[in-house]
Amino acid sequence: MTGKGVKQDHVVASGLFKKACDGGDATGCFNLGVLYANGLGVKQDHVVAAGLYKKACDGENAAGCSNLGGQYATGKGVKQDHVVASGLFKKACDGENAAGCTNLGVLYANGLGVKQDHVVASALYKKACDGGHAAGCSNLGDQYVKGQGVKQDQVVASGLYKKACDDGDAAGCSNLGGLYEFGKGIRQNTQKAIEFYGKACEMRETRGCDAYDRLRK
Repeated sequence: MTGKGVKQDHVVASGLFKKACDGGDATGCFNLGVLYANGLGVKQDHVVAAGLYKKACDGENAAGCSNLGGQYATGKGVKQDHVVASGLFKKACDGENAAGCTNLGVLYANGLGVKQDHVVASALYKKACDGGHAAGCSNLGDQYVKGQGVKQDQVVASGLYKKACDDGDAAGCSNLGGLYEFGKGIRQNTQKAIEFYGKACEMRETRGCDAYDRLRK
């Protein structure tokens, strides 16, 4: 859905994805669900999006399972149900969808729909991070900072936050800024702190903006 080689047109895309989905293509169902979830080329409709994600998930599209899990976790288009969400995220994660692993980790870290277990959460975040999901790296960094499910290690956390930040995760940038500001796990460096807070702020992360403004005064 990037419009590469052709003029971007979500209306045309929605018609093509519908044809693909009607023909049994799970990826087409997933892509059409994304359009309905975001109101791109079609009227935004989370109920329709949920139905399309279900069809995609039933067709073994792991991203569809993850996105449908997200709708159950937030109650968009379906009745909120963290137990159902956890099952969908597990199916997505087992299907090598890194976002699904991160989302399942969040449920385990907070005891939503599953019994709280920081060891399991950390393992899921690691799988997500290894799979290239920036938020998984950032969340795993949080676990190392707090010593939840892993041995507390600010040095390891700093590396995870850096990886997350480099991959476009605003929270990772902001958290790395915090480590530089207070010299935790890395040498204290106010200029580096400002740099990473600034990156977070550019991605519209409120915490990063507030810290950036505070240090710049």
